[in-house]
Amino acid sequence: MQKEILLAHFPKITVNRYQQLLAAFSSLDEVWEAEFDELLKTKIDEKIINEFLVWREKLDEEKIAKILAQEQITCITLADENYPKLLKEIYDPPFCLFVRGQLTQDDFTLAVVGTRKYSTYGKQVTENLVADLATQGVTIVSGLAFGIDIIAHTTTLKNHGKTIAVLGTGINRRHVYPAEHQKISEEIIGSNGALISEYPPGTLPNKFTFPRRNRIIAGMSLATLVIEAAEKSGALITAECAMEAGREVFAVPQNITSPTSQGPNNLLKNGAKLITSSQDILEGLDLQDIQVYVKNKQILGDSPQEEAILAVLSQEPHHIDEITKLSGLASTEISATLTIMEMKGKVRNLGNMMYVTRS
Repeated sequence: MQKEILLAHFPKITVNRYQQLLAAFSSLDEVWEAEFDELLKTKIDEKIINEFLVWREKLDEEKIAKILAQEQITCITLADENYPKLLKEIYDPPFCLFVRGQLTQDDFTLAVVGTRKYSTYGKQVTENLVADLATQGVTIVSGLAFGIDIIAHTTTLKNHGKTIAVLGTGINRRHVYPAEHQKISEEIIGSNGALISEYPPGTLPNKFTFPRRNRIIAGMSLATLVIEAAEKSGALITAECAMEAGREVFAVPQNITSPTSQGPNNLLKNGAKLITSSQDILEGLDLQDIQVYVKNKQILGDSPQEEAILAVLSQEPHHIDEITKLSGLASTEISATLTIMEMKGKVRNLGNMMYVTRS
């Protein structure tokens, strides 16, 4: 197992400490062999170093691998080609992402955030905007929280769109937070979306994990849309993260007497783009032709055999035996057709007879 994945399980690891380790050692393999005196050159606090050494000694790699497999969690590190390109551009990207579901590089992602204590107006605006965007191929990113977040997720699902939930906890089923949204989290995964977190399975929420996850919501999105937010709120933290990353910030104008109007209205005063329709967002991101692009990106089969295989495959790896079983084709047809499809660039062989579609 990659050392980045193991290191992500250390309770006291942070992006900054990870960067300190890499600055002092040529690889994490060296970190795993280093003793106390060698680790001191990282400038990490001595107490943290001692805790790391104790943790490293007791580390059960097999147990970690078993939990990840049981929960169907994949791990994506900064060096992986599937790591979100936009997220990699921020100044402190997570060095390891835990993922349940599917992440693809060709998603047009928009962060939609807002208050937990939404108004009827806020709910209506969120549903109207997100429904239009989801049906046109925009992937909606939010935090699975009560309020505007969950409205954005559920509206996307109702309109057969794709949505990604970024959590400030572990993404294993038991620790999805809030627990009331566990069913929706499974629906997100089942609709080709994803749950992601930089925190390993079993991580509980605290006052630090949620502000940190907001940088991921903003970082993996082309822009952030704020719908209703108090003057000090998590939604505004997300907007700040977006601005720091050089991304667009959109805001819906609010009634000035509303307690949740200060956030978006102040954003508008400071240069955020005013949004009154989904078309405003598409134009702001230069995505007016998104539906044409999405349609052209669809991979079509050149024969009934290819169509049957493409109906089974996705960005999630499938073994050739599973493809044979699900497609209903003969094993000889499968092998020959996959070879041809690989030559055409329609599928990719990951090795060990595992295949995915080209993203």
